[in-house]
Amino acid sequence: MKRCLIALLATAVTAPALAQMTTQAEPIEVESALRVPAEDYRTHWVQIGAFSLLADDPADGAHQIHTVYVEKSALETYLGNGDFADGTKIVKEVWSARTEELTTGTASYVDELQGRFVMVRDSDGTLGTGARFGDGWGWAFFEGSETSVTVTRDYGTDCIACHEPARDQGLIYLQGYPAIRK
Repeated sequence: MKRCLIALLATAVTAPALAQMTTQAEPIEVESALRVPAEDYRTHWVQIGAFSLLADDPADGAHQIHTVYVEKSALETYLGNGDFADGTKIVKEVWSARTEELTTGTASYVDELQGRFVMVRDSDGTLGTGARFGDGWGWAFFEGSETSVTVTRDYGTDCIACHEPARDQGLIYLQGYPAIRK
């Protein structure tokens, strides 16, 4: 039940912001610190967790699946001191989901990449000073497979509302990331 509530909360919080960003903003080139990593992060980084966002009817399974990655060295730093070092990138992929009956039961799994959120730790404000930087992070959303052109204009209007409930956790929903739970 607790997992269901977390998934419903995540859907309620992220869906409006994602819809707003993808329908109102013209894409623009993003600062280099916020770009999706050039290397194959799915192979070389650590997947720290995932969120399953339920469809309107929970019996239909997941509507989206979010998978989250961070560099191994950043994970080790976090586990050592409880904070992400400046320059740490967190990549959250947003996937559409498919649900079907398998021999193990009803299963939802990733289908098509809808976009990626990138957060970069910037507690000292040296990586960027524009409207996509604030509260100790840089923030961007990239539609589809885009890696350098974002629809995020201002983290204060496009991003922070979804992260505000996790302010006491450094603006990160730690409960969804078993690799960093202590």
